[in-house]
Amino acid sequence: MEINIYRRNECYKAKGCCVVIDVLRAFTTAAYAFDAGAKEIILVSTAEEAFQMHQEDHSLILMGEVQGRPIQGFHYGNSPDDMHKCTLVGQRIVQRTSAGTQGVVDCSHADQLLIASFVVADATLQRIIQLSPANVSFIVTGMQNGDEDLALAEYLKSKLLQQKVCSSSYLERVSLSPEGKTFRDPNNVEFSHKDLELALQIDRFCFAMEVEKLDGNLVAKKIFMSPSH
Repeated sequence: MEINIYRRNECYKAKGCCVVIDVLRAFTTAAYAFDAGAKEIILVSTAEEAFQMHQEDHSLILMGEVQGRPIQGFHYGNSPDDMHKCTLVGQRIVQRTSAGTQGVVDCSHADQLLIASFVVADATLQRIIQLSPANVSFIVTGMQNGDEDLALAEYLKSKLLQQKVCSSSYLERVSLSPEGKTFRDPNNVEFSHKDLELALQIDRFCFAMEVEKLDGNLVAKKIFMSPSH
């Protein structure tokens, strides 16, 4: 198994099973949305695409952000804390974010496509092992230095290589990353400080999030996996 880590602007290099990572916050938010009962999440590049989909199907729930801030007209922003408080049983969601969903669109050529964050780390690992691809490409999408996403990529790579790793050091990198510090700043009232806390709950969920092309859309669904520990 060949394992590579790429930045979002290198998606064209990615091959095999692509794992698109956005810890703060897109794919942590997505995981909490699935836990709240969401049936599927359609991943798009622009807010305009999301609005068009909603115009054609008013049952769709719009969730996301532009430059970290909620989009006027969307039902929800990009907050795990918001999803944590929701009931979304059977709902279909359209998600647009500035980093995570862009990485998914840019990796639509992948043989298999997963989206990941620390809350689904072990399940993602088990799904990769189950797929047994010749190539695994981790995509770091973070907008600043992306170390919160690189931490997960390096954690999963080490686990795939069957190396002994301590999760706490990787989680600390999330907290200390430029993005993490944004959420730790008590003077920053634009973001829920609970989001970081929820993002750090490693292996909270026992499902992976796999993306398929359905009717021309990139659609994520949850796949339950058996814990490895």
